Amino acid sequence: MAVEGSAGDLLKVVTLLGAAVVAVPLFKRLGLGSVLGYLAAGLAIGPFGMGLISDPATILHTAELGVVMYLFVIGLEMQPSHLWSLRRAIFGLGSLQVVVCGLLLTGVGLAFGFPLGVSFVSAMGFVLTSTAVVMQLLGERGDMAQPRGQKIVAILLFEDLLIVPLLAVVTFMAPPDLAGPVAAATSSRWSTIGMALGSLVALVAAGVWLLNPLFRVLARAKAREVMTAAALLVVLGAALLMQVGGLSMAMGAFLAGVLLSESTFRHQLEADIEPFRGLLLGLFFLSVGMSLDLAAVASNWPIIVAGVLAMMVVKALCIYGVARFAKSSHADALDRAVLMAQGGEFAFVLFAAALGAKVIDPVVNANMTAIVVLSMALTPLVVLVHRRLATKPGVSMEGIEAVNGQAASVLVIGFGRFGQIASQGVIARGASITIIDNNVQMIRDAEAYGFKVYYGDGCRADVLHAAGAHTAQAILVCVDNKDAATRVAELAKTEFPQAELLVRAFDREHVLALRKADVSYLVRETFESAMAMGRQAVLTLGAEEEEATAIMEHLRQRDAERMDMEAAGGLFAGRSLVLGRTLARKEPQDGPAPAAS
Repeated sequence: MAVEGSAGDLLKVVTLLGAAVVAVPLFKRLGLGSVLGYLAAGLAIGPFGMGLISDPATILHTAELGVVMYLFVIGLEMQPSHLWSLRRAIFGLGSLQVVVCGLLLTGVGLAFGFPLGVSFVSAMGFVLTSTAVVMQLLGERGDMAQPRGQKIVAILLFEDLLIVPLLAVVTFMAPPDLAGPVAAATSSRWSTIGMALGSLVALVAAGVWLLNPLFRVLARAKAREVMTAAALLVVLGAALLMQVGGLSMAMGAFLAGVLLSESTFRHQLEADIEPFRGLLLGLFFLSVGMSLDLAAVASNWPIIVAGVLAMMVVKALCIYGVARFAKSSHADALDRAVLMAQGGEFAFVLFAAALGAKVIDPVVNANMTAIVVLSMALTPLVVLVHRRLATKPGVSMEGIEAVNGQAASVLVIGFGRFGQIASQGVIARGASITIIDNNVQMIRDAEAYGFKVYYGDGCRADVLHAAGAHTAQAILVCVDNKDAATRVAELAKTEFPQAELLVRAFDREHVLALRKADVSYLVRETFESAMAMGRQAVLTLGAEEEEATAIMEHLRQRDAERMDMEAAGGLFAGRSLVLGRTLARKEPQDGPAPAAS
């Protein structure tokens, strides 16, 4: 029997992993994102799909640790000073958004004909945005560290803090037949507050005086698995401490991360937690998908569909309005509205408490749970549609000066890393120089360091003429694009033959193309740096300076000969590499063939 039970548990694990492995890559391949893949997989294998998993609630409770670990990782990235700088966004912007959205969504519930208490609980459950969904979407597009991402994180943190007072409000809303429990809850509210404050104080004290010494001792032991166990202990211990104090587990993990954010072990902790965080967060989305009661949706689909649309639209409009009131740009406000227009995982906790206190009945609980789950499932689709339909913001040209009638002895086209270095000698000699580039941000960055760079496309003859190419003694083509460099070289050689043409080449094939353009001088960007490193390697092995120089010159000569052979025979870089290897085998004293770079 024990073996049969173990086999059944193992089958559930295999089913969960198999569903994730199949669905997530498929949905990402379709451009729908991993969150929607997890939700669809959960729906397929859950009790309301194929019925392979019959108890999603148990899995959901375990999977909530994924959200806890995610908040711990976010906390590691936020030093206390940085978190203090977000205090206005956390308490100001967060509270404003919660209050306005709560009032409007309560009005939506009243418009649907529900009593005030039911409308309020349903509205506040929908106000609590899904931390898991939003964090995952922010992480996938790399916006977590951006200012707009930081504001969203701040609002999510405030909403996590809100679950405790909301649960207290639900207790006070209990009907008269539960007056005894309500009175008991009222009399013990001060002890509850005391436990919450005590938990916070204990966590902060442990973070300040205990955690760093603990990790120093473990680091000296040099047992990697113990460090991983300690990282999990910190996350789960902080979550447990907050839960005992009546606070959010995710908030406890976040505070633990913040307390360790300036620790020398921060990166090690993040690396240890990351695999567990990703796996459990995926499990969370799977369990949410399994929780979607298709029977309840089918039997009450008019009110559920209307509720999803009404709540998502009203919440999105509310978030947009609050963001614009707080002086966010239209693009940032719209992005925040699209990302956060859904209910969250804490809504399940709030609805369960309201059901237990008889503030809402089982039918309302089932309908609202379905509405929240559907809103979470629809969010990745809405984000995808918004990304495809939204107009990309144009690049501001304010303060950027286009090239117009400049004259100099040297013209530099492209002022990236290569162009900046290549131009230093000319500038040091005091020669007149004109620099053009078509990257607006780079032009602004260069101006901050005292360089005057004009805006212009070097592939156009009129732009080159306006930049003074017709009077220049030398034209340096330093653009970071192989095809563009070739076009500029061909154009400059034809239109401005008086100038010496010096071009940055990318690889051997590009060298051959530039030779056809008859440039005056070209250099492969990786070749010279690789030769310098190779020379130092020879010296490291004990060679004298003269010997190292002779070896490298011999390699240069062999490379030049092979390049001439390729040019004469019309060979491409890949075939030349084979030829080089053949020559190397026949003449081992000449060394190996050069790379194709």
